[in-house]
Amino acid sequence: MVKSTNKSTNTKSPFKTGNSSLFLGSLIVVLIASTPYLFYSYESLPDSQVWETSFFSFKTSFPSWISFAWYFVGKAIPLFLLLLWFFTCKHWWHWIILVPIAMYAFQLWGVVNESNNLDSLELYYLIPLMLVLVPSVYLIRAKIFNKMRNDDLSSFEEELSQEKNTWQQIKDLFH
Repeated sequence: MVKSTNKSTNTKSPFKTGNSSLFLGSLIVVLIASTPYLFYSYESLPDSQVWETSFFSFKTSFPSWISFAWYFVGKAIPLFLLLLWFFTCKHWWHWIILVPIAMYAFQLWGVVNESNNLDSLELYYLIPLMLVLVPSVYLIRAKIFNKMRNDDLSSFEEELSQEKNTWQQIKDLFH
């Protein structure tokens, strides 16, 4: 029995397996390409502390709505791009991207709350996250490279228990 290889009879929805990745990829490309326009959208806001229209009236503690929006998009656009990178990255180290994501999220939260100490306390909030993520990612890296070299974990544990000076430890990080 001969199978027909005519692809014109195969009608797929644009949201099914093969074409959905093409659609999703195209959507991601459009979103990334539109970020400069989204960034400069702050210029369309009023240059005063009170934003009045026929529907609403908002007041900000920033010098003007333009400066508020400039701070906002300056944090939101990199956060958006980092989130996009995190969710589309297939590498083993993509978890470390959570550190700058958390930093921009804390900074964006400070802008939205109209905090007076912008970009000053975020590092203290990041320390607990970094204390968990950085060693975890490094251990994942060590396990992957040990699997690639077919080493067993006992030799890895012996290497960790050896007394080394600071220079030897730095050299081992890049070995």
